[in-house]
Parts: sequence; structure tokens; C-alpha cells
Amino acid sequence: MSARDRSTIQKFLAPRGFAPAGLALAALTLQAGPGLAQVMLAPAPEAQTGRTAKGPGMAARDMVAAANPLAAQAGREILAAGGSAADAAIAVQLVLNLVEPQSSGIGGGAFMLFWDGQNLTTLDGRETAPAAATPERFLGPDGKPMKFYDAVVGGRSVGVPGTLKLLEMAHQRWGKLPWQQVIEPAIRLADDGFTISPRLNGLLTQEKFLQNDPLARAQYYDQDGKPKAVGTVLKSPDFARTLRAIADKGSSAFYEGAVAEDIVSTVTGYTANPGDMTLQDLASYRVQERDPVCGAYRTYKVCGMGPPSSGQIAVQQILGILETQDMAALKPGPDAAHWMAEAGRLAFADRALFVADPAFVSVPVRGLVDRDYLKGRAALVKPDASMGKAKAGDPPFQKTFLWAPSDGIEKGTSHISIVDRNGNAVSMTTTIEDGFGSRLMTKGGFLLNNELTDFSFTPVEDGKPVANRVEPGKRPRSSMAPTMVFDEAGGLYAVVGSPGGSLIINYVAKTLVGILDWKLDPQVAADLPNMGSRNGPTELEAGTEAEGWKAALEAKGHEVKLIEQNSGIHAIVRTPTGFVGGADSRREGVAIGN
Repeated sequence: MSARDRSTIQKFLAPRGFAPAGLALAALTLQAGPGLAQVMLAPAPEAQTGRTAKGPGMAARDMVAAANPLAAQAGREILAAGGSAADAAIAVQLVLNLVEPQSSGIGGGAFMLFWDGQNLTTLDGRETAPAAATPERFLGPDGKPMKFYDAVVGGRSVGVPGTLKLLEMAHQRWGKLPWQQVIEPAIRLADDGFTISPRLNGLLTQEKFLQNDPLARAQYYDQDGKPKAVGTVLKSPDFARTLRAIADKGSSAFYEGAVAEDIVSTVTGYTANPGDMTLQDLASYRVQERDPVCGAYRTYKVCGMGPPSSGQIAVQQILGILETQDMAALKPGPDAAHWMAEAGRLAFADRALFVADPAFVSVPVRGLVDRDYLKGRAALVKPDASMGKAKAGDPPFQKTFLWAPSDGIEKGTSHISIVDRNGNAVSMTTTIEDGFGSRLMTKGGFLLNNELTDFSFTPVEDGKPVANRVEPGKRPRSSMAPTMVFDEAGGLYAVVGSPGGSLIINYVAKTLVGILDWKLDPQVAADLPNMGSRNGPTELEAGTEAEGWKAALEAKGHEVKLIEQNSGIHAIVRTPTGFVGGADSRREGVAIGN
């Protein structure tokens, strides 16, 4: 590496006091490509979890962080061709549909934040319940809630997909390249094939239901029923055909005609657990533009998606409580974990009671993120003792409610962070809910979501209707938390998000504390041990240094559980000379740019 390259890289890390946590500049390598294409720190030693830590990605003009190198490369290709962040997001998502089918795709839904340099827009492409849905959808013949996977597998759980409509709207508003061009990388990969990664093979090995679907079995399994091996070239002519139709006709090729008819027949034709989606449900789907949810954290402004997502509200509640403490002085450790867990309890208590689809429930968003309200909630936290189970608060600016608390999570999720050379940015979290969704594959080569199981299975509790119960046309509550951070001058500073079900909230909050309080580069912040509470036990990430905090937390009265926490943070931070990115070492993603 030349002295000039080394000097350039050091300039990336210096602004804002980024601490690369012991990763040596001597290990930096510069890969070929246009401009400062991809600067990566050489892998750090094997972590305690058995994963290999990554160094931060760096780029001068633009950057994409995504859950798979092929998807990130597709986004980088579009950015290099002069595409916008919206163009790149389309390319990334469609490739993820191929290489990460367990997590997202056009059979699911998504939330997108788009920053155009002056204004922030948030788009809700969340799935909706069919018109025939009733609150009793997930009750068995005995009137009791169905077992989770009895509800998931089959057509009953499938919501009307929204991802493709969202991508099309984003392109119409902010795209620069032709629609056909941004879809081309995915078509090319579907035709030529890609090699199955260890992660995809491992998830297929663990999966219990997918191979019961004949189309999915033919795509992902050998004749002996074993998952296709790592390194096998997997082609998808069916998905390529679907993408070509979408390239020619736009989203109408999906929501009407042969593809729509196949979706409906797949959903309604599953004998053991059929759904009730109709062609009219598909044809009437609409993306909703929502007001961003924004709040202050120290000198920063943090913004994200509002209801039906609970993610940003809960993240901002956690940050608002932590703001009363000198988190910079605490550093990662048991004291920080205590405050993260207690703040999480309070946020999740409010989440369970107040948040659902705003078309059906009056959500007191303003009150839930009110700074004075959060100071009052913070006063409930004792520095030397856990509160145990938190109760929902009484936020201001609320209308009368008669709701009972509930819960709902998604697991099969991915996140995309992108900044283009003009300063436009995308933060998009995208999902098919559980891993491999409903386990139903269409003839068009994509899996369908099981998003309706994000609704509460119990429609009434203690005589009160549950806010997040199933209703026709309703969007289930989500925990997805695509986030953008702005500096004192109003400029974009960071783009952050993660998959991980209801744990997303704690993952994103931890990463923001790492970046904003502890001044870590985004890669190190993403790789910090995960910690927090969902108003139950205090959850520490198994196999990390957080295990050593257990005794200190138990001494404060915490019930501690060590659990696997497979976050997938993708974060980009702007510096005066370019971008620094991180892709969670727990997964196979990368942060690259031009």
C-alpha cells in the first residue's frame, strides 16, 4: 500500500474520534476499483463467538452496506453507473431475494427511509391482512391461540406483499437510471446462478418445513432431501422470468395477471392451512407515506419509521432514557447493560400497549417520544437495582384507549443502508417475517411471507380488544427500525438498521450508543456484544464478553439469560472525507463503495 493510500485511510478514521478498537492500520488493504473503491481492514483475530471480525469499509463517494456480498456488489454497480440510493436499493433487494431467500424478497414487505439532502420521507410497504381476515384468525377450534408454526406454515399466515410496490414508488420519485437497468443485476444472477453460501446452507439444514413445499424442495434440496451443498451453483430461471416481466410492465406484472393468480392459488390451495387472499386484495394494495418519527439525542437528531412500526418509537424511548446518563463514561460493561436493559423494559412496556396500525388505533407517537415524558420514565430506573417487570406509562397527547397489551415479532428480515454520491440516502429494513416465511414458494420463484403472525393471536384480553389484533386490511405491528441520524447542522451523519425480530430495537439502540457516545467506528459498534431487555429477563449475547457481566447484573436483581443474538447491523457514517461502513460480523454482509 502506498503512503498516500495509508494517509487517506487515516483521514477517514480520524474525524469524530472514531476508535478502531485495536484493528491495526498496518493490516489495511486497498482493493481495485473506481476511485477509493473498497478499503477494508484485514480480518481481526477470531472472536470468542467463533466468528471472524471484520474491519470497517471505507469509500470516498458512495457506499452500500447489505447482508450479502453479491447484493452489496449489485448496489455498488448501480451507484458507479450514476444511480441514486433508491436505484441501488432496488438492485440490492432483488439480489437478496435470490441469495438470502430466508430473509426478504418481493413476497414480503419493507419500510424505507429516503433522504434527498433536504427532506426525509418514510414509505410503508408493510403487508396487509386480506379483506376476509377476522380477529379470530389464529384461534384453534378450541378457542385457544394456535401454536406458532401451526399458524405460520401455509396460506393462513400470508399477508398481501408490499415490497415491490415500495421499490417502484421509490424509483418513480428518486430513481435516476431506467427501471430495467436497476433490475438487470438480479436477472443476470438468476440466469447465471450463484454459489450457495455456508450461511444459506446452514439455515436450510436447520429448517424443518421448507422441503414440504415441492417447488422449494426442487430449488434448495437434492433428491435425497439434503440441502444443496456449499458452493453449489444455484440458478433460478423462474425468478428470472418474473423479474423480466416486472422489468417490462412494472409492479402491475406482480399485482395483476399470471403472477398474481399464482400467488392467490398458492395461498388458498395449501390444503392443511389455506389462506383467503384474493386477486382484489393484491390489486388494491397501496404503499403509505408516513410522517417520520424524530427525536433528539444529545446533539443529534434521530429519525425513523412511525407506526405500524414500533421500532423507532422504542429506540427513541431507550435513547431518551439513556440521555439522562453519561453513557460515554460507562463504556461497554455491566453498568451500561443495566441501563440498556432497564430502558428496554420501559420502552417495551409502552410498545406492547400503545403501538399498532395507525389506521386502526390512535397511537400517541408525540407523547411516547416526548423528552419530558422520557425523563420521568428514566427516573424510575434505580442505578443499583433492576425494576423487574415494567408497566406502561401515561404519555401526554394521547386520546382515550381501551387496549390490552400484546406482542409480535419478525425473524426473517434484512437491512440495507446506502448513501449515493449526491448525498441521498436509504435506510430500508425488509422482511418475510419468519425464516423462509410461510414456506410457500410460487411458480415465479419467490417465497411468500408469514407476516400475519406478527398480529396478536389473541384478539381480546381481560375483556379489552388487543390493539394489534387481526383486522381486514390492517398492517401488523413491526419492530423494524430503519434509522437515520443528523448532526447539529442538519446534515446526514449516520444510516443504521438491523434484522432480528423484536431484538432489532435493542440492536439498533446499542449500535447508536456505540457510534454516538463511545465514538466507535460503525463496524466495531455493530460487533459489540448485544444486550438489553424486552420487558422480561435481561438478555446478554451468549459466547461474547457479555457473559462476564452476568454476576454483576444478578447482584442488581436482574434475571439474566444468555441467548444467541444474531443481529445483522448495517451502518454507514459520513465523515468530512467520505464514508465509513460496518456490516455485522455475525452475518455475511459487507460495506463497500466507490
